[in-house]
Amino acid sequence: MACLAGGSLSALLLEGCGSSKMINGTIVQSDLEVPVSAFQKGNGHFHQYLVVRHDQLKYPICVYRFSDTSYTALYMRCPHQGAELQVFGDRLQCPAHGSEFDDKGVVKTGPADTNLRTFTMSINKDQLLISLK
Repeated sequence: MACLAGGSLSALLLEGCGSSKMINGTIVQSDLEVPVSAFQKGNGHFHQYLVVRHDQLKYPICVYRFSDTSYTALYMRCPHQGAELQVFGDRLQCPAHGSEFDDKGVVKTGPADTNLRTFTMSINKDQLLISLK
């Protein structure tokens, strides 16, 4: 229940449960900016993924970190009927009908038969830039 407790999403970060973390990104021109430092847990450990929200996005974006230079950004909308996906470690799951996707957005279990939308990403200094084009 502690993970469901409400609270303010002040400033930038809201710590989630386990290895996940929710943050509010910033939109600059056509990019959603996420600080690379948001993945840091401390003691050289990193969050496996971040769930990034912004008021202008209908659904959040899940960003997986594979290394210092390798990330994947996935739109958390199920292509089957549009439900918001939930993240469970290295997979995303649809609460409506059970479709599952891996951390690259590839459908693993239906009824969805289309991979998740991915976004082109780049790194500029200490910011991940997720292209919303």
